[in-house]
Amino acid sequence: MKRLPLALAALVAAVNSASAQDWAKARLDKSPRHLEWVTVTHGNREVKCFIGFPEVKGKATAVVVIHEIFGLSDWVRSVVDQLAEAGYIAIAPDFLSGAGPNGGGTAELGGGDGARGKIGSLPQSQITADLDAAVAYVSKLPAANGKVAVGGFCWGGGKTFLYAASNPSIKAGLVFYGSAPKPEEMTSIKTPIYGFYGGTDARITAAVPQVTEQMKAAGQTYEPVTYEGAGHGFMRSGEDPAGTEPNKKARTEAWQRVKAILGKI
Repeated sequence: MKRLPLALAALVAAVNSASAQDWAKARLDKSPRHLEWVTVTHGNREVKCFIGFPEVKGKATAVVVIHEIFGLSDWVRSVVDQLAEAGYIAIAPDFLSGAGPNGGGTAELGGGDGARGKIGSLPQSQITADLDAAVAYVSKLPAANGKVAVGGFCWGGGKTFLYAASNPSIKAGLVFYGSAPKPEEMTSIKTPIYGFYGGTDARITAAVPQVTEQMKAAGQTYEPVTYEGAGHGFMRSGEDPAGTEPNKKARTEAWQRVKAILGKI
């Protein structure tokens, strides 16, 4: 039997891990928190979103979650639940809303593979407008205190970094192994950017020193942390029961950092 090259085998494993998320769905099925689907609109566009509410007495800070290249998966929905468990309102838009058959989104595209095939064709102007609508929606909820942070993973990490340059109202940008915007775009950022990177993810992490200098030159707050031994997508694969120990360790440490950052907003 012919073996796959190591790089291709790793990619196949990553895609399979992103697609098979029964463990994430099991968490959602058992969650005691209020989780629901809502539709956010802007112009003639409707964006399907998954939202979770914390069980708290007072009004809560909100977090907009930007999904991976694999679309709005069960794992991303479980991140919404985990943020709600930590005391925050969380909302995850499906940026592929309308891109699937019969106007559907990620689910109608068949999940990860179908999502990857479509996500690169999304206009940046539409992504920004979707985010503006989600931020506006969640900030005005009766249970919200008006403060909104944005965080994203992989594709969503890059979109988080870029969005921070267009919306000065957000309180923090949580960039998980995502690429940085152009240096000229960094000058428009008005919020702290917190980076989370894998030590074995050179495609993204090798650029961090340069991004650090660029953000410094632009007069911006940028605090990157690299988790040794962790790979790309460690927040998801670190939760997977089949994940490696370095990814699990990185995920645990990064999640503690997320809660510390959000707790100061």
